[in-house]
Amino acid sequence: MSLLRSTGLRRRTATLGLAVLLAAGATAPDALAAPAHRAAGTHLVDVRVVARFDRSAGQAAESIAPEPGGSVVIGMIPARQVVRVAPDGAVRVLVTMPLPPGGGGTTPVIGTPVVTGVARSGRGDVYFLYSAGQGGLTGIWQVRPSGAPRLVVPLPADTMPNALVVDGDRFLVTDSTGGRIWQAPLRGGAASVWSADPALAPAGFFGANGLKVHDGAVWASNSDHGTIVRIPVAAGGGAGRAQVRAGGLAGIDDFDFTGRGTEIFAAINQTGKLVRIGSDGTRETLLDAEDGMQGTTAVVVRGNRVYVTNGANLAGNNPDLLLARLRR
Repeated sequence: MSLLRSTGLRRRTATLGLAVLLAAGATAPDALAAPAHRAAGTHLVDVRVVARFDRSAGQAAESIAPEPGGSVVIGMIPARQVVRVAPDGAVRVLVTMPLPPGGGGTTPVIGTPVVTGVARSGRGDVYFLYSAGQGGLTGIWQVRPSGAPRLVVPLPADTMPNALVVDGDRFLVTDSTGGRIWQAPLRGGAASVWSADPALAPAGFFGANGLKVHDGAVWASNSDHGTIVRIPVAAGGGAGRAQVRAGGLAGIDDFDFTGRGTEIFAAINQTGKLVRIGSDGTRETLLDAEDGMQGTTAVVVRGNRVYVTNGANLAGNNPDLLLARLRR
């Protein structure tokens, strides 16, 4: 989830993947152009707003799945939507999920139904997570050309599925309130717990949040503990023991690898920052509230493109999608 501010040229030492949400306000349609930002060995240039979303309609941007050609798919938390943003910034709603009977007040922790993680398979299928507090609705869904989504993998009603990854022929999903990572076949079917390592557990709110597969391991952020953990994939595909690889990241949501070893960009929701974590453990704030960050929820690196979403769910009224170029 996210917090926000406008852009400046600063470097500072830095210190949830789902938002707490719910505060409405109007969005400003104006564009924002940012100067280059430098961090040790890493440059973000041409930082700009690609699209602004309608906060009053619940469009708190939560997750990002890039597509060929420069468009991206984004999950919108309380709006229960999946949208596509074209390279020119045009926003099209692909799916709006229905409210469950009774309004979904049984959704874990949040108390309202939400769309969270999105992912795209190698053949172009788009999937998303819906947490409705009810069985038969909570789980992994597929966006279909007909506009009617299809439930691919049901998950227990008491889960809070947050981040979604397509890993070869399987899905991986973080469960923020259960402190688990689930797996399920890409073709659909039953899910099983891949890891319930204590390092994924919450401490009152959200545990396991962001999720990536990198260099023979599954990596996850823990919002409550402010950590990023690495879980090696054991022989046969099982989970090894989690190792904490970064700490001191209170309120971390999503993260991604930059392409330089284990260097990471981390979206810090609670304070609205994008932080670089070097392979040697050094860290710097690349973007903060003065750069337009408001409840920063997700970051994705694709080549020299860096996409960042702000959910403005904890503070601010300007949820948006930012795009920057990465110079190494």
